[in-house]
Amino acid sequence: MSRQQQVGKMLQNFFPAGGKGGSSGNGPSRGFITSTGALLGLGALGVVINASLFNVDGGHRAVKFSRVGGVKDAIYNEGTHFIVPWFETPIIYDVRAKPRNIASLTGTRGKVLSRPNVANLPKIYQNLGTDYDERVLPSIVNEILKSVVAQFNANQLLAQREKVSKLIKDNLVKRAAHFNIVVDDVSMTHINFSPEFMQSVEAKQIVTLNFVYFKPSPAQQEAQRAGYVVEKARQEKQSIVVKAQGEAKSAELIGQAIKANPGFLQLRKIETAREIANIVANSNNKVYVDADALLLNVNEGQKK
Repeated sequence: MSRQQQVGKMLQNFFPAGGKGGSSGNGPSRGFITSTGALLGLGALGVVINASLFNVDGGHRAVKFSRVGGVKDAIYNEGTHFIVPWFETPIIYDVRAKPRNIASLTGTRGKVLSRPNVANLPKIYQNLGTDYDERVLPSIVNEILKSVVAQFNANQLLAQREKVSKLIKDNLVKRAAHFNIVVDDVSMTHINFSPEFMQSVEAKQIVTLNFVYFKPSPAQQEAQRAGYVVEKARQEKQSIVVKAQGEAKSAELIGQAIKANPGFLQLRKIETAREIANIVANSNNKVYVDADALLLNVNEGQKK
C-alpha cells in the first residue's frame, strides 16, 4: 500500500461521514463543516446559559423585573439564580446598614445609619427605585427637625440637647418606616437654627400658650413678647460677664508670669514682632517705618 493510500485511509477513519454517498475527497471537508457547526452550537449554548444566570453577593438581595408581569414579589438571597434572558432583569439591593450625613437648611448636622426593609424590596423598587435613600431621607429630615424644634424655645434647645436629639431620632425612625426604610441609629452632632426661624418659633409659642389658657389682649401679647426679649438680654448679659471674667483671669495669669519671669514679656514681644514682620513682608506696598514703632527692635532691653 502506497503512502498516499495510507493517508487517505486515515482521513476516512477520522471523518466517517465521507465513507458513503460520495467520493473519498469530500470526506474531510464535510467533517470539518460538521465540527465547526458543533463548536458554534456549543458557543451559542454557553452564551445563553451565561445570560440566564445572575449572582447575588453577600449582604445583598435581589428582585426580578419581568417585561410581562412587572416586578415580582419573590426576593432572592445570596447565591446564583436563573432568569429568562431579555424577559427578566435582576434588580440588586445592598441591604447592609449604610451611614449617611444629614444636614438641614438651618445648619443642623448629624448622621443616620439606615438600610432597606428586605421584606418590602419589591415595593421599594416600585415606589422609590434603587436610590430610595437619596429621595426620602433629605426631605423627612428637614420636616422632622422643624416639627421637633417648634416644641422648644431657644433656652430649652441649648439646655436639653439630649432630649431634643432623642426626640428627633424617635420621630425619624417612625417616619422612615412609612417608606420601608429601617433607621438603626441617629446621631445629631450639631444642632443649630437660624435667628429668623427661632424668632418665628418663639412667636408661635407665645400665641399658642396664650390661647390655650386665656384669650389675651394685644397689650398682653406684647408683654409676653417683651418678657422673651428681657430673658434673652439677661442671657446675653450673663455671657458677657463670663467672657469678661475669663479675660480678667487671663490678664491676671499673664501678670503673674511677667512678675515671676521677666523674659515672658520679651517672648511675647518677639512673637508680636514676628507677626508684624510677616504682614509687612507679604504686603505688595513698600513701607518704611521705624523699627521701634513696629516692635521690631527686640534687643532694646538688652542695650539698656
